[in-house]
Amino acid sequence: MKNRYLKQALFATLVSFGCASSAFANTGDIAIGAKASTLGFGGEVTVGLTPNFNARAGYNGYNYSGSTSQNQINYDYKLSLGSYPVLLDWYPFEHSGFRLSPGVIFNNNKVTATGTTTVVGTYTIGGTTYSTATIGSLTGGIDFNKTVPYLGLGWGNAVGKNSGLSFVFDLGVMFQGTPNVSLAATNPVIQADPTFQTNLNKEIADLKDKTDKFKYYPVVSIGLAYAF
Repeated sequence: MKNRYLKQALFATLVSFGCASSAFANTGDIAIGAKASTLGFGGEVTVGLTPNFNARAGYNGYNYSGSTSQNQINYDYKLSLGSYPVLLDWYPFEHSGFRLSPGVIFNNNKVTATGTTTVVGTYTIGGTTYSTATIGSLTGGIDFNKTVPYLGLGWGNAVGKNSGLSFVFDLGVMFQGTPNVSLAATNPVIQADPTFQTNLNKEIADLKDKTDKFKYYPVVSIGLAYAF
């Protein structure tokens, strides 16, 4: 909760800085935009710093529910996307919309899940069989590093010379690190058992093998921006 408020405060500060900067900038040096991307739906503010550099700050979010199976356990999950990119755009070629965009992303992407057996009456966890009465159900989650680097490129200059309404495109990678996977039984008695913990760790290791590919998260986004 504290991290969420910190990120919102940081974003508000960046937006305020952009609005304040517009009082001293020429018309067209600040823009707002709406985007759809692999990080979700959101918006951003762009501030022109020099003819070759812009600064951007935004927010993206989206929730999605689904299910998947692993080792005869069905997981009903909720994917919650939430991120706050802060980027610097560099335009190396004069009068071109091509840009390089390094930066950081304050990352709140996470997955929460509940697991139930697909075999009536039993769970198989870490190669050991347990009754459903012993386990109850499984609850788990996946999250990532909270402040992560981003490297990308794109096309479009929201505060360019001929800006008004413009199209923007981004392609990049968010380096969010190896996922943190947690899993626990709802029955506190079995959850406290050391042997069960050993078997549960095997199950967690299997899940990590499936989720490691997400440490490099691809970012593709398109949107519209309007310069003031």
